Amino acid sequence: MSQPLIDELERARRSGPVRDILIPPCPELLRQLQQAMAEAEPDLVEIDRIASSDVAMAAALMRHANSPLLALEHPVQTVGRAMTVLGLQAAVQLLSGFLTRRALPVHSPLLRHFWDTSTRRALACAHISRQLYDLDAGLAYSAGLFCHVGMPVMLGGLKGYGSTIAEALARRDRSFSQTEEANHRTDHAVVGAIVARTWNLPPEVALAVRLHHDFSCLGDARIGAPVRQLVALLLVADYLVLQHEGVNAPADWARCGAACLAHLQIDAAEVEHWIDELHPVFEAVSLH
Repeated sequence: MSQPLIDELERARRSGPVRDILIPPCPELLRQLQQAMAEAEPDLVEIDRIASSDVAMAAALMRHANSPLLALEHPVQTVGRAMTVLGLQAAVQLLSGFLTRRALPVHSPLLRHFWDTSTRRALACAHISRQLYDLDAGLAYSAGLFCHVGMPVMLGGLKGYGSTIAEALARRDRSFSQTEEANHRTDHAVVGAIVARTWNLPPEVALAVRLHHDFSCLGDARIGAPVRQLVALLLVADYLVLQHEGVNAPADWARCGAACLAHLQIDAAEVEHWIDELHPVFEAVSLH
């Protein structure tokens, strides 16, 4: 089942309405970071070099290491020390998020706080995945970060997409994706998955982004277990983030929240606990 979905994305990229959308290339530093992490033993010297090669990115790394959340006795003053304090995976996630955010800027008030919300979703996904034990936290973080990345790409590349966002948020008779499809013959799940593939993210991430509103996949054994876990995880993470931000739960939650919890074998009490547990983590996002 995964291969037909990949073929669908390739067809959409070549000949569908997505063909005329400019898909930004993967940032060179992010490509180098992916290569460094692809080694059996990640190249720490190379990762340090990448982090230090951009002043703003290095400063962001050190700000996170010096945040009140970590409450260090002595402030971090070097990139290497920041990476030690944060841990390699957290540091790489932060660097990836910084580079993605800069490559895909959002200037429209329609997507105000888009990257804050996306970062919180990514952090929530990583947190939950660590509780599940059998799902890689790096995959989960990437899926959370890229889940809605099709929106800013469509906003920059499709005439009238800003009006589509306003309409989709206002309509109650059909879903956000259905409004996108009606107006543009594609949606942010397809475009986001194409961005993930173009940027050489793991195929599980691209497929989860493609399916993140299609919860029928949870019962489809033809789709890989990690992809189905990620799809369920994304909705739970969205719920956690929107609860924190004081926004109504996503429409998908009322329809499919219970199914996603059951698929992940977690209960409502755990979700409520995570809302409290992640509060300081979510709050720290808006400080940077």
